[in-house]
Amino acid sequence: MTFSIRKATKTDMPRVLELITELAVFEREPDAVEVSVEELITAGFGDSKQFECFVADCDGLVEGMALVYKRYSTWKGSILHLEDLIVSQAKRGSGLGTALLDEVVKYGHGLGVKRISWEVIDWNEPAIKFYEKKGADVKRDWDVVHLSEEGIKTYIEHIK
Repeated sequence: MTFSIRKATKTDMPRVLELITELAVFEREPDAVEVSVEELITAGFGDSKQFECFVADCDGLVEGMALVYKRYSTWKGSILHLEDLIVSQAKRGSGLGTALLDEVVKYGHGLGVKRISWEVIDWNEPAIKFYEKKGADVKRDWDVVHLSEEGIKTYIEHIK
């Protein structure tokens, strides 16, 4: 198999959404994906670009993706957040994940970030082992906190 890692284009977004959906199914949340192709195009390629996306192109078919964006840490300064690194089920173990992570790390290094951060679901031991093998420190003593869209609305109602 030959492949290349490149920056995503607008025309890649339908396949990127398919990969996002595949991940949601894998993570046992098949109905959780709300984003649309149009939203991905606007957020990734519009006037207020919100993310960078890299894809693994295997003979003309996108089989993996990594989506990142800049954040700021009060402790470290500029950091890069890896929202998702996804390799299609059919291509896992083929080197695409390493190639995508390599590209993310090179990109972050080029930006001069102090850290690259991401989350991994606690039962995905193959992914945890993969990241640890690459030198990542999996913070098992931290919990991820989200305030959903509904939670934001409820919160706002209580502060009025």
